Amino acid sequence: MARRVALHRSLLVRLLASSILVAAGAVGATAWLAAQTTEGAIREGQSRVLADDTRIYRTLSTFAATHPQWDGVEPILRQLSRDTGRRIALTTREGAPIADSDAGPASPPPFRRASAVVDPLAVDAALVATTGSDRIDPEAVGPFRLTDAESAQSRADAESVVGCLRGVGRAVEIERQPNGRSVVKVAGGVGGGGESTGPVVIPSSPAVLRDSRPAPAPGGVSRRDPSLAAEQLARAGVDQSSTVVAGASCGLERLNAPTATELTALGELNTMFAACLERRRIAPITLGLDLTWDRNAAPLAVRDVDACVDTARREQLTPYVVAATLLFVGDHDGSTAPAFDLSRADTVRIAGVAALILLLTATVTGLVAARLIRPLSALTDAALRMRDGDDSARVDLAAKHEIGRLAEAFNDMSEHRLRMEEQRKEMVGDVAHELRTPLSNIRGWLEAVEDGVVVPDRALTASLLEEALLLQHVIDDLQDLAEADAGRLGLRPESVSAREVSEQVVAAHRARAVAAGVALAVRGDAELAVSADPVRLRQMVGNLVSNAVRHTAEGGSVLVHAYRDGAEVVFEVTDTGSGIAAADLPHVFDRFWRADKSRNRRTGGSGLGLAIVHRLARAHGGSVTVRSTPGVGSVFGVRLPG
Repeated sequence: MARRVALHRSLLVRLLASSILVAAGAVGATAWLAAQTTEGAIREGQSRVLADDTRIYRTLSTFAATHPQWDGVEPILRQLSRDTGRRIALTTREGAPIADSDAGPASPPPFRRASAVVDPLAVDAALVATTGSDRIDPEAVGPFRLTDAESAQSRADAESVVGCLRGVGRAVEIERQPNGRSVVKVAGGVGGGGESTGPVVIPSSPAVLRDSRPAPAPGGVSRRDPSLAAEQLARAGVDQSSTVVAGASCGLERLNAPTATELTALGELNTMFAACLERRRIAPITLGLDLTWDRNAAPLAVRDVDACVDTARREQLTPYVVAATLLFVGDHDGSTAPAFDLSRADTVRIAGVAALILLLTATVTGLVAARLIRPLSALTDAALRMRDGDDSARVDLAAKHEIGRLAEAFNDMSEHRLRMEEQRKEMVGDVAHELRTPLSNIRGWLEAVEDGVVVPDRALTASLLEEALLLQHVIDDLQDLAEADAGRLGLRPESVSAREVSEQVVAAHRARAVAAGVALAVRGDAELAVSADPVRLRQMVGNLVSNAVRHTAEGGSVLVHAYRDGAEVVFEVTDTGSGIAAADLPHVFDRFWRADKSRNRRTGGSGLGLAIVHRLARAHGGSVTVRSTPGVGSVFGVRLPG
């Protein structure tokens, strides 16, 4: 039975493990690359979309804070659409279309839900920076917006102040407020700890630093907590007293003086503020230009007063800003979900890693294929050498996997073929020798008769007949072997008595044994029966007896013993002859094998008898055995199924 290859040495397991390893590596690397690239693309896309959405929202919120209607917004939408690659649409809260970057104002946007609400009086603090908690867009100044002349005058006054302050060593700069007013700031003030404080607005006098709360003023003038303003000025390295002196000499009072537009707008605001206070039953209070009020006037109603300030501001700004509008932002096909496409760098990276994985896979596969093909090529070369007549062709392969076993089987086959070829050559020589001797004898006697040297009498005829019978015997033995090899032995098994067969064989060889001075004996149970072809059975036992008598010296004995051994019937032929050397025992059943290499007729037969016994026993499903001790004798046995 073929030996099984150890699992860890199996070629199938190795190929499967290599394939799984390569596949797992390829899948893992691809998954990692896809995850990293996708994550990066999504993160980059989200950042880009967020930046684009913030830009769109801020731009439209600024437009809404500075215009009472959306008239003229279409060019802005189209420009934003070209810059961001997004479709932008505006509708009223009721869904009536206002403007669309991809279609006319009469076409409703295809989006299912709005992305945001554009309301300059309630902006998204995360997208639009405000200076207070009222969520009013800083650009929404309404009636506080200066006229062009007032704005130009404010700019000129600011430049005069800046020139004056820089002349006394102050680092200042001009900033334009949303309502058109210019203010002067200390640029990049530095606190005592080396921390940058940023620009600080320089007030015209300590009066500006009176009680107030931080909130955006409609005119763009910052309302400050006095302690906060003083702290900022101090950290910026600006001395308040020197600022007042410098301000008086540099014209800061003129720069910060309210304009006629601001005073008119403040009057309207105070009217709306007073109406709100009256509704809440609060005593009248007047707002300053910076929208501050005296908190001592209503210490128990601070929250209500602040609410009225906010209400009055919204009532005043409403006619100057666009009403709340729905903003739709999405792709041009109508989808609001942003599409994240891989960048060129991501595509190149994926292609590079894919090529690397392909190269690695091809390398591993090539190495595995090379290891697989190398022994196969060696086997092919050895087979070709054997075909060309090199009987010594071998494969030197120490591997223990399936191909290694194939190489071992090939080497065994090659060695067996070499042995068979040697046996064939020996057999041809032996057959030629066995046939040549009797033929030479017959030819010599016949030539002598023809030449008149010998008279053809009965003795000559008997000698020629003996030689002819010897030839016939050799030919019959060869025919029996040929039929046994081809599986064409016509066996006719039947139940026969083992004792009776033994006695018949002994009787047939008794005369020869007596002539040689050898005693023959039979032993066995008369009731023992065996299923076999009686003719072939007598031939097997007869060959063993003939061989035993031939190799037993005068005075020796030969015993034929038939007995049962388990499920088998055994015929043993025991002699007291010369015995067989241990080195020769494996060859005794080979064809034409003889211990006497000279092949002398006096010391042996043709060398086919024991080979015939072996083949006939196998044909009956049995076997042959031999035990021998040189100088003591030999025991040959035929074991047949009972």
